[in-house]
Amino acid sequence: MEFELYYETTGVSIDTRKIEKNNLFICLKGNNFNGNDFVIQALEKGAKYVISDDIKNKKIKNVILVENSLKYLQNLANYHRNKFDIPIIGITGTNGKTTTKELVSIVLSQKYNTLFTEGNLNNHIGVPLTLLKLKKNHEIAVIEMGANKPGDIKELVDITQPTHGIVTNMGKAHLEGFISFDGVQRTKSEMYDFLSKNNSTIFYNEDDEILKSNLINHKINLIPYSSNFDSYIKGKLISMTPYIKMEWKHQEYQSPIIESKMIGSYNYYNFLAAICIGKFFGVENEKINHAISNYEPSNNRSQIEKTENNLIILDAYNANPTSMKNAIESFNSMEAENKLLILGDMFELGADSIEEHKRIIELTKTLKLKTLFVGEHFYNINEKSDSLFFKNKDEIKSYLSKNRPNNNLILLKASRGIGLETIKDIL
Repeated sequence: MEFELYYETTGVSIDTRKIEKNNLFICLKGNNFNGNDFVIQALEKGAKYVISDDIKNKKIKNVILVENSLKYLQNLANYHRNKFDIPIIGITGTNGKTTTKELVSIVLSQKYNTLFTEGNLNNHIGVPLTLLKLKKNHEIAVIEMGANKPGDIKELVDITQPTHGIVTNMGKAHLEGFISFDGVQRTKSEMYDFLSKNNSTIFYNEDDEILKSNLINHKINLIPYSSNFDSYIKGKLISMTPYIKMEWKHQEYQSPIIESKMIGSYNYYNFLAAICIGKFFGVENEKINHAISNYEPSNNRSQIEKTENNLIILDAYNANPTSMKNAIESFNSMEAENKLLILGDMFELGADSIEEHKRIIELTKTLKLKTLFVGEHFYNINEKSDSLFFKNKDEIKSYLSKNRPNNNLILLKASRGIGLETIKDIL
């Protein structure tokens, strides 16, 4: 009965600033807010019902008291999801999951009415909110799932119950929560565990030895893509100048050379994942090619901007040891007369932070790349090198305003909190 109330409303809201008439308002709690304090405000703004887990709201009209509002949201989402007999594709991974989600969604939208995760709403709140947007006219759904600690993916797949899934990769990220890389692998493999147990389909990168090692016990319904094997989809990375040019093959079909609007060899595999899933679901070859060649990244993810003096690769949305290493190696392989790396700290690495930052410094030395490092983690290491180290974005802004690079290909890569995107205007 409690869940059926949802179908009398116009949708779920968790923020009174965005509430719409006849919404179901669910009171969630965080470190700096408590939705239970806004029950009256929610009703005044037009909420039809309010879900609260605070006894003080029990006697207010149209308030339904539950034991835990967050669990109610998650259980409601699962209840709603189970009304739909459509393919639901779960996507997780250390790096590339948001870009892969975008690419897969654009490809599938060429044939199907597709629901997909907006932005990066991929956690224990965002996933349920996405599932609750499922409508009768949706034919397929693409749900992104993020993880910061063990058990996160299990929680999300139990709510979502995907029929198909993909782990883009397993790398070093959020080590503060996972404790170790083994913890990362175990958590990401929770996607494989669910899909295998339910006889569902797994798409995977056959070139990735780490993924393959985690699939040893999951031999059913595997759909691979790769460059080096005769996979379901076989791709070829042709060049990066700096945009990716590639082609792909499926059985007798050989694609033309596709010129994309994305950079980075790591994004090549995101393309292959989208092609693989699109082909599996019967999207026409030409429509797949059209979708991936016209996709443009946003939100500081592998964006290219031409300034008056330089060509900037802006990849300052997120960073971890794996994505940083991949970005540096890909940048090193790009063709340009003058190159400059501007790298910022990587967050949430816990006890491994110093060692992982040292490895990045050593990599730039080995590749002999001119580098400017930003942030306290890099600054506190400050090993003898030809590189320059700055405590924060203000320090490097001051330096760059007096020492402006000219005619350079420049990569900006850092965790979001460093704010590297703010320095592009002086480049």
